[in-house]
Amino acid sequence: ARHADDGGVRGEVGGVVEDGRVGRALGEALAAFEGLGTFYLGAPVDPETGQRLAERPADAPVLYDAADLTTHAAIIGMTGSGKTGLGIGLIEEAALDRIPVIAVDPKGDLGNLLLTFPDLAPSDFAPWVDAQEAQRQGRTPDEHAAATADLWTSGLAKWGQAPERIQRLRDTADLAIYTPGSSAGLPLSVLRSFDPPGEALREDADLYRERIEATVSGVLALAGVEADPLQDPEHVFLARVVGDTWTAGRSLTLADLIRALQAPPFEQLGVLDVDTFFPARDRGKLAMRLNGLLASPGFAAWGEGEPLDVARLLHKEDGTPRVSILSIAHLGESERQFFVTKLLTEVIAWMRQQPGTGSLRALLYMDEVFGYLPPQGNPPTKPLFLTLLKQARAYGLGLVLATQNPVDLDYKALSNCGTWFVGRLQTERDKARLLDGLEGATPGGLDRSEMDTLLSGLGKRRFLLHNVHESAPQVFETRWVLSYLAGPLTRTQIGTLMEGRGSEAEGPVSQVVGRRSQVMDHESRVTSLGGADDAGSGARPVVPSDVPEVFLAPTGGVDGGGLTYVPMLLAHAEVPFARKSLDLDHTAKTTLLAEIDSDEVDYESAESLTAKPATESAPRDGAAFAALPSAMSDAGSYGKWERALKRWLQHERPLTVFQHKGLKAVSQPGEDERAFRARLADLARADRDRRKTDLRERFQKKLDALETKMRAAEERVAREESQASQKKLDTVVNVGVSLLGAFLGSRRMSRTTVNKIGTAARSAGRMRKESDDVARAEKKLDDLRAQYADLDAELLRELEMVDLDAPEIQPLETVEVKAKQTDMHVETLALAWVPYAQDTDGRLRRA
Repeated sequence: ARHADDGGVRGEVGGVVEDGRVGRALGEALAAFEGLGTFYLGAPVDPETGQRLAERPADAPVLYDAADLTTHAAIIGMTGSGKTGLGIGLIEEAALDRIPVIAVDPKGDLGNLLLTFPDLAPSDFAPWVDAQEAQRQGRTPDEHAAATADLWTSGLAKWGQAPERIQRLRDTADLAIYTPGSSAGLPLSVLRSFDPPGEALREDADLYRERIEATVSGVLALAGVEADPLQDPEHVFLARVVGDTWTAGRSLTLADLIRALQAPPFEQLGVLDVDTFFPARDRGKLAMRLNGLLASPGFAAWGEGEPLDVARLLHKEDGTPRVSILSIAHLGESERQFFVTKLLTEVIAWMRQQPGTGSLRALLYMDEVFGYLPPQGNPPTKPLFLTLLKQARAYGLGLVLATQNPVDLDYKALSNCGTWFVGRLQTERDKARLLDGLEGATPGGLDRSEMDTLLSGLGKRRFLLHNVHESAPQVFETRWVLSYLAGPLTRTQIGTLMEGRGSEAEGPVSQVVGRRSQVMDHESRVTSLGGADDAGSGARPVVPSDVPEVFLAPTGGVDGGGLTYVPMLLAHAEVPFARKSLDLDHTAKTTLLAEIDSDEVDYESAESLTAKPATESAPRDGAAFAALPSAMSDAGSYGKWERALKRWLQHERPLTVFQHKGLKAVSQPGEDERAFRARLADLARADRDRRKTDLRERFQKKLDALETKMRAAEERVAREESQASQKKLDTVVNVGVSLLGAFLGSRRMSRTTVNKIGTAARSAGRMRKESDDVARAEKKLDDLRAQYADLDAELLRELEMVDLDAPEIQPLETVEVKAKQTDMHVETLALAWVPYAQDTDGRLRRA
């Protein structure tokens, strides 16, 4: 079902095109390249003649199984080979298949994906055509736009693509251009990723270490510093700072790193003191480099826009798949390395939180990978790319890496790509390098001379497709893309395309550069405390022994003499939620920090903590204390507050889950709608792929049986034809000899002559019988071929029905589950002394 000529019976199936059977099958199967899970790449080309195998490309489309991209792909071809067109075509097919894409665009070409015009009107093309090109061709801009519209209309029609396909592309996926470090397109905040990672990531020691290393490598790359994560003092020192800060649950800024270089928050690194391992003079030089970045006018742009969140880049809030084009053409080389490093770090973190799947879940495309995955050198992006190439398959994440020369890619990267799209190469050296890579990456080896011949004959828009999932390589011509290829987009053009597009961000975050750590801080409480003089008497209040009491541990190196403890209520409860019909059995942990102004607790206004804070058994020496409300010194209050907490948790904190009855799926606790819809799409895609695989396997058995019968029928036809031919020759000889004897013999025909003529006549009768046997054998073969074509057409119809029967993901039900108070366990409900320290403005801030 890949294309009309595929399979071991291409000659047999091709033999019945004349009677219209396969023609009808293909006509019914033209929607085959619209089938979900199938990418329409182009049309097959005869490598010897250079001609397409079908007059109409859509009659014999080259189709590619989307699941094959989970083993990754490389696109290699010199400038002008059509590499960008192939890449854009792949992204279009992914979007049509509802597969989200993150596309890194170092050259500015991928923004052309937004130039899609379903009406194919000249006015649509007019703003984007090249005025200088129009002048060179002796046209006005309007005439050139009209000619371009005609060109695109005829090109799409030639390749069997109706304008409705363009509209479907626009309706299926949300396309956007992001410009990190610039406001030309949608801004993207990279500095937000300096926030500490989630608890699940921190619990994975290897992933946590990789995240720290990649973060530091990215910062150093931005500063133009190359450093080995295991040896160089710059990297080791900053990794320790980042690790300690994140472990304490605090966010990090570039200013924090600069201050840490000036005044190290630790005394030793390994067994050496800090000044020996990383002298103050060297730290000062690095601090100056980072400070130069912080002080540069353009640095604030790195903190603006929505956060660098892979889930946001892949899906909208309602689950719509996205094609997020990350344009970095405007950035310098060090800035590009910094951004791509941060992006790959986030992609790996997102990937490892996904369940495994054999279907293609998402696509990561990079248009020009030169300098990011080199055979020599070790930029911070290289180990991240290699990690993805080795591990992403299990999670359904496919990588497509494009480059001009095979020498731009590390050999280990090439060997991890299951699909190679090879276009025209620049030099014989490039071809030899590529053949070496193909030979090493192909199980069982390859015919090097045949492959050399195929590569030598490639022209523009012609590619050699080498797929480890297929039995043989194939040369094809890429299809006409749906998007208008206007060339690299300028910042102004990107701004025009993104004009009026709102970001999903909560708002600009330029203040992130100098923001304070996001520790548990209630501004209302700070305001009510005022300065240190208003905090209370300073002496530690007497607390009855039956009142539970804890002291929250201060962070940041503040000594006891600079602390003031403020009384609050700390509550930590385990809340079980269970419902059999939803297959739900989950225990939520809730931690609250509440102010006490009266006998009642307003849990609604309490501060919700992500985890139970670290506590100490005694206060720090020299610390002062705020006044203790009388209700908090009464042990009876805590029983009343516990009952109130359970009531509040039952009625105000139910567990809300989403349910999709068609797929029999329920969201996980804490899984938002975006993530659940993305998971539903994965489930639907996996179910679709499984059903299609079952169909193909079931039909393949019947097709194989027919192939066996067709081969036997062909052998019989050949045998009958041979016998008929021999019988015809014998008969002609016999009749000729008999007649010749009659004419040259005596005037009276002898009995022998008469017998010979009779024998010849009977031979002629047997010759007619042999001819009839040949006709019957040919008819049986034709019938078998017709059965094969009908069965193949039936398979295509069944596959299309699977696509049409795909469950609709839009309708979701929201289910609210309340916990029983009797099942709740309040582990902690205590008087918590919360440390505050006096700020430079004289006010108390959470310590």
